[in-house]
Amino acid sequence: MFFTTKITACSDKELLALFRKTKNVDYFAELYSRYIPLTYGLCLNYLKTTGDAQDVVMELFEEIQQKVFQHEVQTFHTWLYSVVKNHCIKVLRKNDRQVYVAFQPVFMESDNLPALFSEDNREENFRSLQKCMEKLPESQQVSIKLFFMSDKSYADIADITGFHLKSVKSYIQNGKRNLKICMDNDSKAASHH
Repeated sequence: MFFTTKITACSDKELLALFRKTKNVDYFAELYSRYIPLTYGLCLNYLKTTGDAQDVVMELFEEIQQKVFQHEVQTFHTWLYSVVKNHCIKVLRKNDRQVYVAFQPVFMESDNLPALFSEDNREENFRSLQKCMEKLPESQQVSIKLFFMSDKSYADIADITGFHLKSVKSYIQNGKRNLKICMDNDSKAASHH
């Protein structure tokens, strides 16, 4: 397939515009894949089981693909957050389960990292986390995504990536520390504006 611009280099806004214009699902797939870890984390927060959360992430891929044509989407990730949240609540209601809205920072095992989607600063945390994840060395990025977002053990990650088991552990610890430092710096910088 021929793309005039490198698809991964496009901004969210550009990908959305290209998808709407061409209906080429590759653009949407790239856009959605950027938010799968965070979508999954949010689904897990509401639905509590990894199986249910994974199912909803897949269901939403189809649903959101249609919805972007029906809505005026200004900021994709903010809009996505509300679509995901509403979808999870709908699933819980349909299954007649209690809806808990208190956010547990399921995403990170260390509770000293900010809760990703706390109502007051959800968007800042979201952007900050996204940006800080991109700054991590690839080995740390991959290990952190697999560990926190895909619920893989150190041994699983070593198998998947070919990294040494001890390296995986250190990538995760260093990655968490680097994320925390980066996000703390981000929030300090934001509060000085």
